[in-house]
Amino acid sequence: MNPFRPNRARIPLDDHGPLRTLFVITSMPVGGAETLLVELVRRMDRSRFIPEVCCLKELGPLGEMLSRETTTLSRVLRHKYDAWVLRRLSGHLRGMPIDAVVTVETGDAMFWGRLAACLAGVPVICSALHTTGYPNPIERFNRWLAPITDAFIAVAEPHGRYLVEAGGCPAPKVRVIPNGVDVERFHPRWPSQALRRELGLEPRAPVVGVVAALRPEKNHSLFLQVAARIRRKMPAARFVIVGDGPERRTIERLVAELSMGDAVHLLGSRSDVAEVLSLFDVFLLTSHMEANPVSLLEAMASEIPVVAPRIGSVPETVIDGRTGLLSEPGDAEGTAQKVLALLADRPRAETMGRAGREAVIGRWSVERMVEGYEELIAGIYASKAEEPLARRPAAAETPGEAAPQHVDVTA
Repeated sequence: MNPFRPNRARIPLDDHGPLRTLFVITSMPVGGAETLLVELVRRMDRSRFIPEVCCLKELGPLGEMLSRETTTLSRVLRHKYDAWVLRRLSGHLRGMPIDAVVTVETGDAMFWGRLAACLAGVPVICSALHTTGYPNPIERFNRWLAPITDAFIAVAEPHGRYLVEAGGCPAPKVRVIPNGVDVERFHPRWPSQALRRELGLEPRAPVVGVVAALRPEKNHSLFLQVAARIRRKMPAARFVIVGDGPERRTIERLVAELSMGDAVHLLGSRSDVAEVLSLFDVFLLTSHMEANPVSLLEAMASEIPVVAPRIGSVPETVIDGRTGLLSEPGDAEGTAQKVLALLADRPRAETMGRAGREAVIGRWSVERMVEGYEELIAGIYASKAEEPLARRPAAAETPGEAAPQHVDVTA
């Protein structure tokens, strides 16, 4: 028994019925981790799990979408040092009651979510980490909560090693569940000429693109430096950036400084990413740091050849020369040469695209990711279950799923 956590009696898994599982995240703008959470919530087996979502701050676009499908909670945290969040959140966890809490990403959600779950005596407490930005100053507090955490979820084997070596996560508690994408949604398709016209792309212009939130770690400035070098050699080339975020104005200024306004298309957030990807001749990622980027997997599933930096878990996905090309981090000239090589050799690029899709189907499907979460949560719960004090309905006796509801704590 963990001395740091209250010992709440638990009904054996076979007698329990669906495990009510709450995913705690700061907010849900359009981003990789948030997109994965949408897929996970939608696909969990409702005979075994009842997934709910708590956004400590505002819901965000993807949170609004989920609020129409499942129970959601938002605006629990009113400001960064709002200690009353513990009372609000732990009260919700006890009242439902919640059987498992999974925090998503680092920062406020990881800290307050686990602490509230501990105070409420939630049987299963996990943290899903999607970046290699751990640790940072606030994460010292998060590491103090390792004793009350049942599992730290990494998104690839190298990411798991990073969490142990640099993040201070206890090795026995690190579990790897690879990111997954929907290979039925992301598949090779003929590029839409109507979409090209809508976006202002000339019919035969080579297109190099990226799908990534406009945040500092995504390093869009390097993308633009590479784009400027490509354009000198290939003036007809066009460059598409899908995503939005705090770096938008900085990126717009750099586009103007490089005199690339007629060649760079900033599309913002899009709901038709799969269709936009079909316009790309090369997918170019230039991030400072990554774990297992979802957009890279989506591009590979779409048979788009990729160029990506040799960082984090990327080399596990992009096998250099086979499923794509690896570039050295920060090397604008070298990266530009690799992109130009793929644009100039279409048969080679197409071969890499096909190999990339085969790799995603084999290792990074969304079904495997969902199964990984389900097995982890159920396995931890089953290992802790004690003799029942009361019997809850088994899955076959459980009434139909309740209609989605949303609770805005500030309302």
